[in-house]
Amino acid sequence: MSPLYEIAYLWYSNRDEIKTNIVNLHLTGERKMNGSSFGNNFRVQTFGESHGPGLGAVIDGCPAGLSLSESDIQKYLDRRKPGQSAITTQRKEADEVEILSGVFEGKTTGTPIALLIRNTSQRSSDYSQIASCYRPGHGDYTYDEKYGFRDYRGGGRSSGRETAGRVAAGAVAAKILRELGIEIFAYTKSIGSVSIDPARFDRQAILETPTAMPDRVSSQLAEAYLADCIEKRDSAGGVIECVTKGLMPGIGNPVFDKLDARLAAALMSIGAVKAVEIGDGINAAKLKGSENNDGFSADENGKIVKITNHSGGTLAGISDGSDLIIRAHIKPTPSIYQPQQTVTQDGTPTELTITGRHDPVIVPRAVVVVECMTALTILDLLMGNMSSKLENLMKVYS
Repeated sequence: MSPLYEIAYLWYSNRDEIKTNIVNLHLTGERKMNGSSFGNNFRVQTFGESHGPGLGAVIDGCPAGLSLSESDIQKYLDRRKPGQSAITTQRKEADEVEILSGVFEGKTTGTPIALLIRNTSQRSSDYSQIASCYRPGHGDYTYDEKYGFRDYRGGGRSSGRETAGRVAAGAVAAKILRELGIEIFAYTKSIGSVSIDPARFDRQAILETPTAMPDRVSSQLAEAYLADCIEKRDSAGGVIECVTKGLMPGIGNPVFDKLDARLAAALMSIGAVKAVEIGDGINAAKLKGSENNDGFSADENGKIVKITNHSGGTLAGISDGSDLIIRAHIKPTPSIYQPQQTVTQDGTPTELTITGRHDPVIVPRAVVVVECMTALTILDLLMGNMSSKLENLMKVYS
């Protein structure tokens, strides 16, 4: 009996006696019901909870021979760690990564790479008040409905802290891509009503402004907007844009495994992302075909290039050699210091005011998460593309 039919049979024949080991049944290939694995060729599984001993990732499929040290990964984790400015949570975590396996004498061995990030600043008592009720905007209710219980300390697996494992793995993927001449960088495009001005684009500012905006003037305006949100005990959302340069044409697949589809799924798997756009995105729906189509020409070397890039670097689900441009729309932080209407687990109405340490805006710390999920997606598809032509196999094995 296939795993899907087995699940259906157990569910409908004896719902009350479904055992937790069903969670471990394979749906397709190596994917599990728990959904903590990502990728087919460069495979990543994250683990850990917000207030557990630690969290991290295991990478399977990393080629041997890559120079890799903890410092390569740490610089990415430093970009998402908490407590770095007034507009991030004041939870203090060093987020120091440990490489436990898969590296010998500074080089990857081709075996699984285990990455561990220990939690050092848990304050689980901050969450005792929500142990028996549901926070608006969080996964408390849906976790209870799915699993029958939940880890209420910071949200457990649904906490934004889970993304530390993604960033650690994504740092490795990004290093491999750089070896191939592919560069990925992301930045805050807007926070609330404040958007960057492309005329003031300064890439260095991404790493130097607390908002991760490439526009120092707009960053100051966004900081003032966030200060007002904090004063009113509220939060804000925003938009992150990610650009991939140097991606060769031909990466992705034309049907279900489109580059667009895989990127959208990867970014939508980040907890606070509510929409994803590629290229002109939703604005493409307002254009005519004559305005939206990207014409072609040949450069001075005879290489085929697009004249414009409304498509955002993909055509028919496959990369076209232009810059790959993708945007993630992030919702406001759901943990706000205002009274909110909710219910307890038995349905009793109650009013909840959340306390503790929370980001007034998720966007700046999520920039590197978007960057790393993009890197993981592209590398996985790129590795899968190696068998798309006979000549590729012949280059390796003949």
